[in-house]
Amino acid sequence: MATQEDDEDYINPPEMILPGEEDEGKSLTMLGDGAVTQQLQQHCIRSIESTVVIRQLPSEGISFQLWPAATTLVTLLENHRRYPNKNLLTDLSTSGGNDDRKLKILELGSGTGLVGISAAVMFGANVTVTDLPQVVPNLQFNVDANADVVARKGGTVNVAPLRWGEDDDLKVIGREFDIVLASDVVYHAHLFEPLIQTLRFLLNGGCEKMAFIMAHSRRWKKESVFFKKANKFFDVETIHTEPPKEGSRLGVVVYVFAGKKLKC
Repeated sequence: MATQEDDEDYINPPEMILPGEEDEGKSLTMLGDGAVTQQLQQHCIRSIESTVVIRQLPSEGISFQLWPAATTLVTLLENHRRYPNKNLLTDLSTSGGNDDRKLKILELGSGTGLVGISAAVMFGANVTVTDLPQVVPNLQFNVDANADVVARKGGTVNVAPLRWGEDDDLKVIGREFDIVLASDVVYHAHLFEPLIQTLRFLLNGGCEKMAFIMAHSRRWKKESVFFKKANKFFDVETIHTEPPKEGSRLGVVVYVFAGKKLKC
């Protein structure tokens, strides 16, 4: 008998992503818009007394919902901001090598954009959030909804379509980033190779060292194929583990990928 870990169709974010009362996310309202149901959630960034508001469209598919690893990554980034000398992400705010230049961040598979928007607010960074073309309109909606708080904190957020492994899209995005972020992007086997190609372009394509920080919820054994291949091209380090929350069987692991070879 196949288990959920072996079932390729086992992706059920709603059972995992809705935050508890103690969590950062807090549901505000449900709005009916024809056949599309909108769910708005606010996420409090306590260290800077700011709030990010995110619209989900659950009926539109998994790319329009918040996933559990996203909130974990936001919390980890905030902890770094509050305690930079006591966190494994110490190099995040200095990776640009120039204190006068704003940090440049790229987010892959942004979905609703929570991670990228929050990073722009927390670090006053210039962030580019990306996803498939059909996801971009809702992603842009969330960026626009948080434009004021991002601007007040000195950051910017740009939205761009990015299909993993597509050379044309990658050339438009470029490599001029200090940090690449992603959460819950390893789930479909047919996306493993395009994601690896994208990471090779970003991490192994130049002299500047760039880190990829990925929060991941393990769902099935087949994901080991992705990590086995990733280890051929990148140095992969586990920097944070979070046990499953009550009512969920899934914990979250955060990794840092670094390119093994720099072409200088």
